[in-house]
Amino acid sequence: MHFAAFISIGIIISNSVVADSCSKPPVVHTALGSIKGSVLESRLGRQFFAFRGIRYAQPPTRDLRFQAPKPVTAWEDLLDATEDGPMCPQPAYNRSEVSEDCLRLNVYTKQIPGELIRIRPQSVLVYIHPGGFYAFSGQSRNNAGPQYLMDQDIVLVTINYRLGSLGFMSTGTADCPGNAGLKDQVMALRWIRDHISSFGGNPDSVTLMGYSAGALSSTLHLISPMSRGLFHRAIVMSAAATSQVDIPTDQIELARKQAALLGCEVTPTEKMVACLRQKPATEFADSLEYMFVISWNPVLLWKPVVEPNLGQERFLDRDPTEAFLKGDFTKVPIIAGITKDEFAGPAVAFLKNETLRNELDQNFDTLAPVLFLYERHTEESRNRSKLLREKFLGDESLSLSNSLTGLNYLFADSLIGFAMHRFIQLASRHTTVYQYKFSYVGRYSFLYYPDDKTPYGAVHHDDLLYLLVIPSRAPIFNVTDPENSTVERLTGMWSTFAKTGNPNKADKISMPDWIPVSSTEDHYLNIGQELVMERGLFTERFAFWDQLFPIPSVKND
Repeated sequence: MHFAAFISIGIIISNSVVADSCSKPPVVHTALGSIKGSVLESRLGRQFFAFRGIRYAQPPTRDLRFQAPKPVTAWEDLLDATEDGPMCPQPAYNRSEVSEDCLRLNVYTKQIPGELIRIRPQSVLVYIHPGGFYAFSGQSRNNAGPQYLMDQDIVLVTINYRLGSLGFMSTGTADCPGNAGLKDQVMALRWIRDHISSFGGNPDSVTLMGYSAGALSSTLHLISPMSRGLFHRAIVMSAAATSQVDIPTDQIELARKQAALLGCEVTPTEKMVACLRQKPATEFADSLEYMFVISWNPVLLWKPVVEPNLGQERFLDRDPTEAFLKGDFTKVPIIAGITKDEFAGPAVAFLKNETLRNELDQNFDTLAPVLFLYERHTEESRNRSKLLREKFLGDESLSLSNSLTGLNYLFADSLIGFAMHRFIQLASRHTTVYQYKFSYVGRYSFLYYPDDKTPYGAVHHDDLLYLLVIPSRAPIFNVTDPENSTVERLTGMWSTFAKTGNPNKADKISMPDWIPVSSTEDHYLNIGQELVMERGLFTERFAFWDQLFPIPSVKND
């Protein structure tokens, strides 16, 4: 083991050496102030520096609630960044783990520049977490352990952003224009641009890696005027903003529902927002379940909005599908794909619960638009519901034995697959897109069925188990575990892409030439027990969705 030498003005390390765990804690010096971190160990026993819980914006409380984040101010004392900061308000966690003062990020790096030696800055991978815009975080201890990716030569950053009504409520007025959680992400990216060099990172080589709601966010960063120049590649995993979902200019009815739940008057809007600013953040989390229509659906309850121009800096100023159709987006190399079985979880939940199963069976026309995210209470909506039921479920009454595969496809395609299909088809006309399907099934999963030990398949979030450590779902895999090859492949390809924009340059991975999607061929890499190039990802299913929800005609500028 090599030992790092510490001096008062900085930390001197070579490209391959990190601090020994018995040494003093690492300290970095930024334009905002000095930060103390800790030393952790990767999956393969390599030590790295961790700086956790760093504020990148002021606490979004009181008058700043529902507003764009404000830059964090400088500090004089040594900032302690040895532990995770709090999660943003959400249910199912101890109150001590959540706080509205949650705009924090974690930085993991193997090398820190010192005054007496220069280092080669490393490419930066920024993880935007999933959770439907209402759950999870970038914390290391709960949702995003860095031990796998820190065996690669990159700097990893994980971020929190505001969730639920606190992050996405939109009234179409200046006091709550919407997209606050997405503007948090922009603020984090600006912080990375300005300060990541102090952690050995290269601000000119930043890759977004978003999953689910984080992936939907990443596709929006590709078209947001606020995000231009802040990143250089994108890894889009299991969600996109180019689907059958209507992107509104506000969600005033959802805001009023939240207000009513918290005992605020719903009109006038200014008074409603003022009242909601006074409510404890815990009340928003406690009322979350009651914001949904049925059994935590629709999954995409809070939507990004095309913000009216109210004099504010707008995160989203045009329709996403139209922007990608026109080629009006930041053209960077992209990895994008889905898991083989995606949203099987809700399908199992509805069919196992007799009450939910019967309600869906008897009221499919009215519940299908809620569950599968299209417009409600119109003749076109009822026709689409009829066609979807005929295509995926047939005429029989719903049952576990006969309906599970079809209902799985309905949830998978409507929530994830169709949006990704459309995004890849549109984006690949203008930039390089490497498409994948994750089909590997290991011993651990986010869904077990028919018993509590048998993974249903490769479902939503399962690929994350090989990129990040998620203690509630799986242990850290070692080199003798059957999952080891998948960890090496995903971390190797993803980190190589973050460094070069081309995953084919990954070392020590036996893989075919990963061919990008072209105008004539729907190429994709099937990531299973082996890596295999294939063509035509769920072609027949997605063709049906394309016919049911054709791309709207482009408006003239």
